[in-house]
Amino acid sequence: MGNITIEVVKDGNIEQCRELCNELMAFQKSMATLSPETFDTMNFDTRMKKSYENALASQVIVVKDNGVPVGYVFSTVDNIANSKNSIPDWAPVVDPENNKGFYPDWDHLPDKIGCLNNLYIRDGYRDMKLGSKLFTLSMEWLESFPDVEVVFIFVSNGNEAALNFYLSRGFTYSHDVFGGFIKAVYKS
Repeated sequence: MGNITIEVVKDGNIEQCRELCNELMAFQKSMATLSPETFDTMNFDTRMKKSYENALASQVIVVKDNGVPVGYVFSTVDNIANSKNSIPDWAPVVDPENNKGFYPDWDHLPDKIGCLNNLYIRDGYRDMKLGSKLFTLSMEWLESFPDVEVVFIFVSNGNEAALNFYLSRGFTYSHDVFGGFIKAVYKS
């Protein structure tokens, strides 16, 4: 461990997260108990880059060790008015009878939501409280939008440590997504 820095990406260069995002997808696959093969189609291009480009607002913060990325957090603000019930192509159909999409069927689900999409710290850096720091910075950014009433985090199945991390920080379990492939938590 050398010189650890935390940098907000201001120039749109999210390419520096490609390797880390792909590591995250492989990590999630290794933890998954339901449909791990679904992660085979998930990577930087299909998940992070696509979300970054389509969001109303995006923030990426990168942790570097001597200039080399070792972790990141990626957050977005999205308008979900037309996609509340949509199911992406990659989504597994675990239970066709109860295949809920990303968002709950609340009476008042706002059209504009915040989302902490990815938080990943490379092994060897996880005991340095960097995940907590990135989480705090992401939440500060998401909470800076006065018209964002709710923030969602979608946790892959099998990743109980991540789920417990978010629950211990004030998030509440909302629902299973795609028959339990993902667990949704929220904070309003």
